Amino acid sequence: MAKTDEKAGAAETTLGYEQARDELVEVVRRLEAGGTSLEESLALWERGEELATVCRRWLEGARARLDAALAESGGDGGGDGGAEGDGEG
Repeated sequence: MAKTDEKAGAAETTLGYEQARDELVEVVRRLEAGGTSLEESLALWERGEELATVCRRWLEGARARLDAALAESGGDGGGDGGAEGDGEG
């Protein structure tokens, strides 16, 4: 499966998350609609797998960046200085 990972890695450098997601939606739509040959269906499935990997990598990267930002701010994002506990009420 290294071949798929290489393709997805190459696609990731050229496709943004939204582009990959939109293309994946189109691939799924075409597969669900049917009417394609076995060979075309397999090609669509493989492309869908590549696009799903691209999307997963983008989301994992976003999660890592968010986790790093939260760790840097010293909190879990719960917010200590909000309207709660301001002494009014």
